[in-house]
Amino acid sequence: MSGAVPWNEARAQEIIDAHLGLEGPALPILHAIQEEFGYVPEAAVPQIAQSLNISRAEMHGVVSFYHDFRRAPAGRHVLKLCRAESCQSMGSEKIAKDFLERVKLEWGGTANDGSLTVEAVYCLGLCAHSPGALYDNEPIGRVDAEMLDELAAEARNS
Repeated sequence: MSGAVPWNEARAQEIIDAHLGLEGPALPILHAIQEEFGYVPEAAVPQIAQSLNISRAEMHGVVSFYHDFRRAPAGRHVLKLCRAESCQSMGSEKIAKDFLERVKLEWGGTANDGSLTVEAVYCLGLCAHSPGALYDNEPIGRVDAEMLDELAAEARNS
């Protein structure tokens, strides 16, 4: 999953500058920062805020409001499990809870070996194939315990 590069303030400023001309540049900047570094480093928040002429608190509010923005680097693989209504009606909460217990993680947590990060997501548009998931941005439908265990094993072995 991660082809991210280490934090670099100069590179971050290049990314910010490349997006400043957009209407409503905050989200495109944050997405680009996360794409480059694998997360939105704390050091990026005041830098982006200053460039957008908004307060750090406002920028922090944006970053923390959208749960897709990571505050720490993700594992080599990212598994997003849908927690929206359709998936809940098909047992996703129990499947996820049991899986998290088996892999000894909490939502948003990364395995100690850095192999897997498990995140919650709220609707992947896979409602007809609930419960749904994304594994390294690949959609997966009709997720069950066995499938999740296979993905965790694949993550550990890659």
